[in-house]
Amino acid sequence: MKTNTARNLLAAAVVLALLAPSGALAARIKDVASFSGVRTNQLVGYGLVVGLGGTGDKRGSDFTIQSIWNMLDKMGVRVDKRALRPANVAAVMVTAQMPAAARPGTKLDVTVSSLGDASSLLGGVLLMTPMKGVDGEIYGLAQGPVAVGGFSASGAAASATKNVTTVATIPGGANVERAVPFDFNNQQDLTINLGYPDFTTSMAIVKKINQALGGGFARATDASTVKLDIPEQSKGNLVPLMAVIENLEITPDNKARVVVDEKTGTVVVGLNVKLTRSAVTHGNLQILIQESADVSQPLPFAPLGAQTVVTPETNVAANEENRKLRMVEGATLQELVEGLNVLRATPRDLISILKTLKSAGALHADLEVI
Repeated sequence: MKTNTARNLLAAAVVLALLAPSGALAARIKDVASFSGVRTNQLVGYGLVVGLGGTGDKRGSDFTIQSIWNMLDKMGVRVDKRALRPANVAAVMVTAQMPAAARPGTKLDVTVSSLGDASSLLGGVLLMTPMKGVDGEIYGLAQGPVAVGGFSASGAAASATKNVTTVATIPGGANVERAVPFDFNNQQDLTINLGYPDFTTSMAIVKKINQALGGGFARATDASTVKLDIPEQSKGNLVPLMAVIENLEITPDNKARVVVDEKTGTVVVGLNVKLTRSAVTHGNLQILIQESADVSQPLPFAPLGAQTVVTPETNVAANEENRKLRMVEGATLQELVEGLNVLRATPRDLISILKTLKSAGALHADLEVI
């Protein structure tokens, strides 16, 4: 019976998280936290994609025409703006992620996104585009043929589209020309930032690092930050130290939480969620309204002027399920799931039940609706 219940729950698209035993919940520090100096930098640039087969920006895209004119003018080509037709050209924004360890010559993947009203970037080539950081300095140059992960075709009365054709990528399409000025090995201390702030997890990291290094080098400053003093033998060469620390395993802890996605009917229940013993009943109310038209015709030998009349008829029927109260209680996640599933609720019903239990104070967890 319990097996069938679990299968029904899965079929109802109720996603359960953290069902594994506590011993299998260990995670490496590098999977739950980030380190100071080890981060990516956002690069962005404005460029032109050429070679499009009539799917580029339309005549009204003045900034595309201005960009074409500026490019040709720098190349010594004099043209009349009014004669330019940007159908084969699209103005795009180019973005990339530059790792802190990137050096001149490093290849970066770039994403190319249409800025105007181009219908497709398929078959286009990105012209040389400077990639700038937040400080306005140029850190890379991007250029090359774009790869679109979809297609679009249309006729006089129908069209077909797969995926998005106005966003493309260029694998290894950017060359790093300038490195980020940062000397990782000369840091006097390191900062470890947790992905999800939690005092228990931060203290677990502190204890694990101090145990591995044999001293009180790590300390927690708040729920999401751990400070680490560099041991003398590791100063000037932090790579071996980082390789040890990032692979240390800890058991992360998080606040009990239930996440509900009302758009898809998905429910994710965390391991630490508890449910106080409660009596719950849930029934659906269905109201069916049917409209019909009845034609009334004049009887034989009716007086002159009698006409056929159409009279609307409305039938209203209400059907309310009669379900009994059921006791549900969950000291563990499995008990909570089995208790809620006894109600034979659909995902939409389960969302309503969870909201009501939270309002009644019986659900001991944060309920987040997205």
